Amino acid sequence: MQDRTIVRYSEHMASTTAILIGRQVRLRREQRGLSAAELARRADLSKATLSALEGGSGNPTIDTLESLAVALALPLTDLLVATDDDARSVLVRATPTDGAEIQRELLTRVRGPHALEAWRLRMPSNTEFDGVPHAAGTIEHLYVATGQVSAGPTCAESSLRAGDLLYFPADVPHRYVTADSPADIHVILATPTR
Repeated sequence: MQDRTIVRYSEHMASTTAILIGRQVRLRREQRGLSAAELARRADLSKATLSALEGGSGNPTIDTLESLAVALALPLTDLLVATDDDARSVLVRATPTDGAEIQRELLTRVRGPHALEAWRLRMPSNTEFDGVPHAAGTIEHLYVATGQVSAGPTCAESSLRAGDLLYFPADVPHRYVTADSPADIHVILATPTR
């Protein structure tokens, strides 16, 4: 009898590379104060193509990326060596399970070079914990194993339940607040070593 393992990957990670490149293009465009229309014009692309690329649903050719790099006045490798540590919070909701088969989900990738620390944070019900800002560029990944917690940068907290993942820039004030039940949270800190 042959064992069958069914592996499912969460839909939001279908094309991690395209998502990360799209984020990098948008970040670099915004850093330069360019509108999407202006960057599309400078790179000789349609606004729809640029919008799809920045949204992570595009499938750009090397020529397209090279045109964008020239329009943004940066090396092509700056777009290709995209990381997931841009200064935004990303919430990955838990997915349902039927319990009858093995399921694996890629929740996020932490790209280097970073120093990584894994922590377990256990909080009683109805408690609050203020996180001190970490070194510049640090990204904090929270996976809620049990319970419910409101967490993230103090200006943009997210409500999380068991199975949810949140990652956010941790070089700003942040906090964790539990509800009426205790919470068990797995924390990964990714701190740049450069």
